[in-house]
Amino acid sequence: MRGFQLWVNLPSGEKMKPAAYRDIPASEITAVDLDNGGRLKLIAGRINVDGNALTGPINTEPGTMATDPLFVDLDLPPGATFRLPITPGHNALVYVYEGSALIDDRQLNMQHAGILDDGTFTEISSGAEGVRMIVIAGKPLGEPVVQYGPFVMNTREQIEQALEDYRRGVLTET
Repeated sequence: MRGFQLWVNLPSGEKMKPAAYRDIPASEITAVDLDNGGRLKLIAGRINVDGNALTGPINTEPGTMATDPLFVDLDLPPGATFRLPITPGHNALVYVYEGSALIDDRQLNMQHAGILDDGTFTEISSGAEGVRMIVIAGKPLGEPVVQYGPFVMNTREQIEQALEDYRRGVLTET
């Protein structure tokens, strides 16, 4: 059994919103069988696959999240090729958790991650044993990032304030 979590950074104006968590049961995940024998699960975002507009259970309406996240779980059989659409201008990465793949002419093996080039599509070809991977993309915020433990803010002063709030019990656990 595997589990992956997506933590989304918020723009500075939204950083003090209460933390939110959403468990997504398998029955709510958008899944489609691909023509090449593979399977795509869309957890977050919207994409067009083989002429079908797919919408994941997270971020189902355009503009509902500043980062416009895409979270795809992709399973390809040996020797299969798939062109995954990625919104131009978004930052994107891939993590291979089984098998291997050739991604935009770069080899990526199991338990390795890679940053994808900007473009409209990413071409993925599975290795001899097939591949299972996650692909995550989102619109960059263009803001500074300062992280300490579980806190992610834009300045050191904001981190210090978050730590002080935590010590005083102002923050609540969810």
